[in-house]
Amino acid sequence: MRDPGSSPVPYGLRVAAAVSWRLLVVAAALTVLGFVATRLASVLVPVAVALLLAGLFSPAVSWLAGRKVPRGLATAIVLIVGIALAGAVVTFVVITVTVGMPGLIDQVTVSLTDLHTWLRTGPLHLSQGQLDELLGNLTAMLGRNKSAIASGAVTTAVTVGELLAEGLLAVFCLIFFLAQGNTIWAFVLRGVPARLRQRVDVAGRSGFTTLAHYIRGTAAVAFVDAAGIGLGLVIIGVPLAAPLSTLVFLGAFVPVIGSVIAGGIAVLVALVANGVWAAVVVLAVVVGVMQVESHVLQPLLLGRAVRLHPLAVVLALAIGLVAAGIVGALLAVPLLAVFSSGVRSLTARPEDHPPGRTAPGASPPKLDSRAPDPGDR
Repeated sequence: MRDPGSSPVPYGLRVAAAVSWRLLVVAAALTVLGFVATRLASVLVPVAVALLLAGLFSPAVSWLAGRKVPRGLATAIVLIVGIALAGAVVTFVVITVTVGMPGLIDQVTVSLTDLHTWLRTGPLHLSQGQLDELLGNLTAMLGRNKSAIASGAVTTAVTVGELLAEGLLAVFCLIFFLAQGNTIWAFVLRGVPARLRQRVDVAGRSGFTTLAHYIRGTAAVAFVDAAGIGLGLVIIGVPLAAPLSTLVFLGAFVPVIGSVIAGGIAVLVALVANGVWAAVVVLAVVVGVMQVESHVLQPLLLGRAVRLHPLAVVLALAIGLVAAGIVGALLAVPLLAVFSSGVRSLTARPEDHPPGRTAPGASPPKLDSRAPDPGDR
């Protein structure tokens, strides 16, 4: 038998080569998956959004189902109430913008007049001719880019149509996830080898539980952020406080940067409409709310459920933002949380699972349409 130590290739180089070709195989697999995901983004993104919404709405559906309401009817009731609430919020925001926009335009006009005066009498001492030249250059630039602006408007119209189609697909998937989630999951498990089915079942349910905790906790944090910043805007007298609060609420679903960007927009509106000192106060309110979120709400509502290191969150957010823009930033962290929870469940020993959860190695549960939905746990 040949002695491994007699190989002409150094041991370290052999190990490096073995690791390298395995890394190349993994990289190739990830590249193929990324290519497929990119080509099917119009389908995969609505399905992912439907899963997020299923984690948010499943407790209400399960609560109604536990009170002898048929699950299909419970799903319909929850969706109708959810759509009605969303429509009410959108209507309120539109009415608020319609009513408050004229006042904001008047305040912006006053601010522009003050800016014009400052440019002439301030440190820059620009003459009227220089200001006219600056305005003329701006007008000429807009004229040169008229065709680009027009094509951008057409592209925006096409994008809106695509978003509507994807939204309908997401709602369609959400209906079946809520009404027949366990049946769908049982069908998926049939493609898993029998010896691994129990472990995959536990990992999948654990991942969905983590996803549900994440989306509910994020919604609670977003509501507190919107309420805190919105109350500050109302007290200070910043116009369009309701739309800005709604923007803060939506921005909170993008970790780390979403609330910061939305708060920055609120500060900018306060600066234009109310002046420097009002903007400083709004900035203080935004920073204070962000501190409460980071040190109180996030650890309390998300820390135990998600269990992700802040560095992992930031890296996932950056990768998602680079790979798929805003949609990638929105989905990166919950996908990482589901993946992390599933891997922990697959690698855990049976005795490591908390009471009340099915542990790997136990007798497989009966998977049928009468079994509890993953969202019930």
